[in-house]
Amino acid sequence: MIVRTRKQTGRLPVQANEGATTHTFEMGTLRWVDVIHPGAEQLAHLREQHSFHPLHLEDVLSYLQRPKIDDNPESGYVFLVLHFPVFDKANRVAVVSEIDIFAGRDFVITLHDGKLKPLTRLVRAGQDEQQRTALMGRGSGYLLYRIIEALISACFPMLYRVDQNLDRIEANIFTRNAADMIEELSFVRRDIISLRRILRPNIAVVRSLEVRERTFLRVDEEVYFGDLTDGLSKLWDTLEEQHELIVGLNATLDSLTSHRINKEMKIFTMISVLVLPMTLFASILGMNVEIPFAESNWALPASLGVMSLLGFGLFIFFRWKRWI
Repeated sequence: MIVRTRKQTGRLPVQANEGATTHTFEMGTLRWVDVIHPGAEQLAHLREQHSFHPLHLEDVLSYLQRPKIDDNPESGYVFLVLHFPVFDKANRVAVVSEIDIFAGRDFVITLHDGKLKPLTRLVRAGQDEQQRTALMGRGSGYLLYRIIEALISACFPMLYRVDQNLDRIEANIFTRNAADMIEELSFVRRDIISLRRILRPNIAVVRSLEVRERTFLRVDEEVYFGDLTDGLSKLWDTLEEQHELIVGLNATLDSLTSHRINKEMKIFTMISVLVLPMTLFASILGMNVEIPFAESNWALPASLGVMSLLGFGLFIFFRWKRWI
């Protein structure tokens, strides 16, 4: 059952049913509809009010469409699919959250899963008359810009957190246990890979908004959508720098680990070589043959002395060769 409420603050009905919530705001002729967890009922309602292409409505229900932009000049709207990262604290990784946007001359419709906190904050801001005027008072194109700009800006703190993790790893890589460093590097590398995979397809979509004129959006595309392109470019440049740094840190850790393993193997090898002549001499003494001095009272001390001299002699030789 759909429940409708209306307040006398300029905020239009909040419609909700089980599993879905719809917020609708109006300013002049512009209407912004925000739908969380859209279902068939919400899409049927949108289909009644707008001439949206059926394939676009199907894309809304499809799980994680690839970011894209489709123009529909006949119906006077643009359809966007964008992906943004949401940090999963339990698994310590950035996961993708999708937002679908319909934008026309007098409407903007956003559909998402409710995990995008910047969008949730904008919806909350829309309930205040002054903030709603700032968001919606300059047309649908500006509202579209503000929505995407908020989502892009929210990505920078994630990258700053990655920077902090990289700085910590860089500071501890020569002192901490290699196993701990490998684990930390793996987590950070996974974060960088996830962020790159999520954000990269958005660049072409937003750039298309900038370069193509859409009069129904009533906004200076080059200025506003160009700012979005710059924001995404900065994100991507930062991710590229972080990727290069993680590759360098990984190579450094590999070199350190190999050096430590080689050093340990060198010690074990030297011990084996030092023990080898003593083991050989002891084996000869233990053979079932007659040893000339076996019956002597000095046989044991002499045998131990010879083995010690062999070991000590090899040790001196290795030190002279600077092998140890």
